[in-house]
Amino acid sequence: MPEFLEQFLGYAREGFAEVNAVLGLLIAAVSTLILSKWARLPVIAVGAVIAHIVLESLAPVIAEVGSFYLPPLLEAHFWREVGALFVGYLVVIGILFAIKRIVTKS
Repeated sequence: MPEFLEQFLGYAREGFAEVNAVLGLLIAAVSTLILSKWARLPVIAVGAVIAHIVLESLAPVIAEVGSFYLPPLLEAHFWREVGALFVGYLVVIGILFAIKRIVTKS
């Protein structure tokens, strides 16, 4: 069991580091505004991960410095990164939602 916990904490560290950038924080803030109750947190986190991947793929097109590319869906490192992003968004959106609930209750 400690090995599983260590692996989960590794994903949390990687995901939190990835989400703690400008793009990730903007997506997390918008996701927190959309979130209405704790039970919807996993669904909102999945949506945030999808938005993150889409915006990363569209960034070169928006900046007019490159062309659109599809993410490497068949490579294992991509899905590891998606898992880390999911855990990171769970943590960050959860923290922001807790703050939102405390502020709006007062």
